[in-house]
Amino acid sequence: MPRTARSARTARATAVAAALALGLGALAVPAGAAAAAPRPLASCVTLAPGPDAASLCAAVSGLPDDGATAAQVRVGGEGAWLGTAGVRDLGSGAPAVRHARFRAGSTSKVVTASMVLQLAAEGRIGLDRPVQRYLPGLFPAEFEPMTVRQLLNHTSGLRPGASFGDTTEEMWEHRFDTLTPQEVVAGSIAAGPGTAPGEVQRYSNIHYVVLGLMIEEVTGDTFAHQAEVRIFRPLGMKDSYFPVDGDPRVRGPHNRGYERIDGRLTDVTEWNMTDRFAAGDLISSTADLETLVVSLFRGEVVPQPYLDQMFQVPRVDDEDGRDAAIGLGLERFEINGQEVWGKTGSRPGYHTVVAATRDLSRTVAYSVNSTDARGDGLAIARRFAFPAFNR
Repeated sequence: MPRTARSARTARATAVAAALALGLGALAVPAGAAAAAPRPLASCVTLAPGPDAASLCAAVSGLPDDGATAAQVRVGGEGAWLGTAGVRDLGSGAPAVRHARFRAGSTSKVVTASMVLQLAAEGRIGLDRPVQRYLPGLFPAEFEPMTVRQLLNHTSGLRPGASFGDTTEEMWEHRFDTLTPQEVVAGSIAAGPGTAPGEVQRYSNIHYVVLGLMIEEVTGDTFAHQAEVRIFRPLGMKDSYFPVDGDPRVRGPHNRGYERIDGRLTDVTEWNMTDRFAAGDLISSTADLETLVVSLFRGEVVPQPYLDQMFQVPRVDDEDGRDAAIGLGLERFEINGQEVWGKTGSRPGYHTVVAATRDLSRTVAYSVNSTDARGDGLAIARRFAFPAFNR
């Protein structure tokens, strides 16, 4: 590359970083720099015809912008499409890493639910038996018996657990501190019983934090190692792991995550997520998440009778008075007239989706480095995931 082009590219990268760091809605660049070094192009590759490639590529084109700094999208089923766009980090302006690892947030719950159902198939737990049977002494007598199934489908009635705050700003101050799963559950217990078990579906991480502790108690092993030997290693998910000992890093190649904190874009990549545990501490890749959903829906992870139960939604209302939509680790969506099952996830700087039609005619997995990952996840999904189901 000629020196002048390299200089212009460097100038533009610096300008982009400064503009986004200030939280500006537009990407102001020096005069002439944009012409000499255009915005990094999206990489859109159709591996097999079928998906709406034009709409998918349009979704990722133009990154970084005010809403996201990078994105990876993988579409499969009948046809295959891959898209990568944006920058690896705002400081260098280098193109986004393809096949990068990321914080997968609550898509962790698909892994956790699969492990619980494996244990049920092995006869080591009963889905309709009280979790108190497997975690004796954890819950005081005033807590009614709640079944393992009710934890899986978010109808246990437990109140949310302890946390470092409700806002990203509050949590940011504690990003390198450790809040153990036991402390999270203790906070829920201290708040006292909520609704009666089985009465209402109220989505909360607390259910899956308890399930993670149950897995450890029943197996006599760490949750992270059980995920490795039960899910990741058998499926060849080489990019996936649950951090241990409060490790705040994303190990391996990754695109850095940014979130607005006090009005300024801040690098939030390093963060100890121990408190999310079995509910949301997964590190993964789009290829691994695609492998997970395809293998799961084919019956290769959970035996078929238990897999069928993952798609069973309790006949109760959710906390907003609507029909419940969450089964055992999976949520039901309707997109462009199609029934789709999957899970969303968000951690500061990262928004994730893994979803598929039940017959696997269409699958999608994405990671978007959203600058408001904990905000309107539906808006992000409409932009990056919905086009996968256009046809």
